[in-house]
Formats: sequence, C-alpha cells, structure tokens
Amino acid sequence: MRLLHTSDWHLGQTFHGHDRRYEHQCFLDWLLETLDQEQTDALLIAGDIFDNANPSATALHQFYRFIRDAKTRLPSLDVVVIAGNHDSPFRLEAPSPLLTVMGVSVVGQVSRFESQAIDPDRLVLPLRDRTGQVAAWCLAVPFLRNGDLPRRDPDEPLSVGYAQAVAGLYGQVQAVAEAKRAKEQPLIALGHCHLQGGEVSIDSERRLVIGGSEALPVSIFGHDLAYVALGHLHRAQCVGGEESRRYSGSPLPLSFSETGYRHQVVRVDLANHQVRDIQILPVPRAVELLRIPEQPLETVLKTLEALERPTLPLERQPYLDIRVRLDQPEPGLRHRIETALQGKPVRLTRIEPRYPAHPAGKTEAVSAPTLEDIGRLEPRDVFMRLYRQRYSSEPDDALCTAFNELLESLP
Repeated sequence: MRLLHTSDWHLGQTFHGHDRRYEHQCFLDWLLETLDQEQTDALLIAGDIFDNANPSATALHQFYRFIRDAKTRLPSLDVVVIAGNHDSPFRLEAPSPLLTVMGVSVVGQVSRFESQAIDPDRLVLPLRDRTGQVAAWCLAVPFLRNGDLPRRDPDEPLSVGYAQAVAGLYGQVQAVAEAKRAKEQPLIALGHCHLQGGEVSIDSERRLVIGGSEALPVSIFGHDLAYVALGHLHRAQCVGGEESRRYSGSPLPLSFSETGYRHQVVRVDLANHQVRDIQILPVPRAVELLRIPEQPLETVLKTLEALERPTLPLERQPYLDIRVRLDQPEPGLRHRIETALQGKPVRLTRIEPRYPAHPAGKTEAVSAPTLEDIGRLEPRDVFMRLYRQRYSSEPDDALCTAFNELLESLP
C-alpha cells in the first residue's frame, strides 16, 4: 500500500499582505498530478488545511475543488483529513455527510458519549488499497485542546497533566485499532501536535499557549505503529531519531526563514504490516523569495536600482525582504526604497531596519519609574529617554521638529 503524507497547507494565507491563491493552486495542481503518477492508495492530510478558523470562500473553493478532482481522477483514493490548531473543528466536519460518500474522512474533533466519556472508535479509520480491501488502519487524532482530553487530576501541574492525558488518549485509540486490525495490517497514526525535539521554523509557527506544555514526548506513539504522519511544525523533519516518525512540513514557505530549504510531501510504502520504503517528493516553488542582506542604506539603494528580474505577472513576481543597517532612524526610508524599486517586477514584503548594538559601557541605565515620576513625565521626556536607550545618541533636529509638530497637532 502507498500513502502520501502532507500537512499545513494554510489555504487562504496571505504573505505580508500579498495574496497567495496562485501559489496554493500550483501546489494543489502538482499534488493532483503526483497522486496519479505515484499510484497513491491513500492521502493523509495532517491538519492546518486552512490558515484560520473562518477561511475565505476562495480557500474553501480551492480545497473542495481539489477533493473533487482527486476523487474524479483516482476514484479508489482514500483521503483522511484531521483538523489542526488553525482549523475550526466544526467547520471542517460540516460537509462530512457529503465527503464520506466520496470516500473522504474528516476528523475535526474528539467525540464523546452521553456519559461524556471519549469515543475512541470514531478516531480509528480503515485505509483501503486500490482493490478496495482494508490494507491498514489509521489513528486519526486531530489537534487536541484541553477540553478534548480525558478528565484528569486538577491538582497535577498543567504540563504533566496535559502530556499524560494526550498519551492516555492515544493509548485508547491504539487499543481500539489493535482490536480491529488483522495481523498483516499495519497501524498508521495521523496527528497534529508539537513533539519534543521538533525544530520550529522561525517566524512562521504560532505558539500554543498551554503553559509551555504543548511539546509532547515521542513516546506517546507506541512501538507497534508502523508510521506516524505529523502536522503542525512547518519544517520537514524526523523526530526521536526515527525515520517513521516525521513531520511532512508545509508545502509552501510561510516565512523568509524557510528560504533555504525545499518543501516536500512524503511517500510511504507499506508491506507486511511495516514500512518498506520512505521517499521525499520535493514540492516545486511557484514564487521565489528574495532577501537583501543587511547593508548600509546607500548600498541597499544601489543594489535595488541594479536589480534585474524577468517581467512576470503579478502573482508570479518574487517576494522581496530588505534589511537595512542604520545609525539612526531614517524618516524617508520606505519612500526611498519604493522609489528605487519603481518598475521592478518584485513584491516588497518588509523593510527591516537594523541598528548597531549599544557601545560597551554607554547603555543608559533605566530604572523603573515611580508613580510620582510618571506623573511628572512629559511626552518629550518619554521620547528622548526611549531614543537614547535604543540608539545611544541624541535625535537630530529634523526628527525633534517632526515630533514637536506631531504633539502640536494633537487636540
């Protein structure tokens, strides 16, 4: 049996204000071709299909059109989707009555019986090969919030209780799967969580606020699991030193920190109730990321004026990130950079000023002000103190004049 593991599509995401529909569509078109060419039996999508809990009509249309096209081209394809922390569990499950008929399983939330006990059976799904026979079983566990977990001792520290509750839930689900499977049928876990040792992608991860308890031990996944398909961390990687426990990563770069590595989906071949082969399938990058490294402003402007790029439609133009080394604030910075870029087929995303570190021994010591001090402070005093603290110098006359004009304009 052949699986394709992917996650973290973040359909509907904008990149520093720029629309990414074109990039997402390029990925979905590529994925459709890949599913066909690789003769895939099951597609596993490990959460964060959408970028937010209330996706746009365009993002919804992209997703459901892809599902339709995939099932039209590959009628026997099994598709399993779980919710991530960006997805709305209820919104994701809403079309389930229609999707189930098409052979698409969506698990957005943990279900409970009337007694409030968790129903683990609903989280165990059969995976069928192209002949229609059950060839494996999938533990489809969505992103778990505190309310999704079994009740625990309220006196336990939150970090301990959360990890134990998650491990307990996975244990329940695995026990159900063990009871369902035949001897030759492997078990696959599909989860959206942060495992200890997982490397985050700087600037693109949304930290979950559970008192720091969201990083879970790899041991929550039992040894009898043939493969663990993870979502949530955007950098593709194995965890716990095991090739069969891995994040597929996001198919598109979600920050400039991801400029230098290839995004991917993972092809997994199963035979004799275990993994026979794992292959990485790189996702083509539809739009280039360009970064101007930290340089003095005049050098940056010359670099931008000399920038030559092929003329492309707007949706294919590269994203541009600029870092500028400044000795002091430059009020006309954006205007000067935009002037240098005029007519260039690139999309400016961010201008990041960088200032020199405070010289040794010259950092202004700042003590916490008392209420009396605060009562005596004037806006100009606050401005001057903050400027000196950050730049270790005095603001120039032009900046002081601009600040004074701003104050005078206030009612």
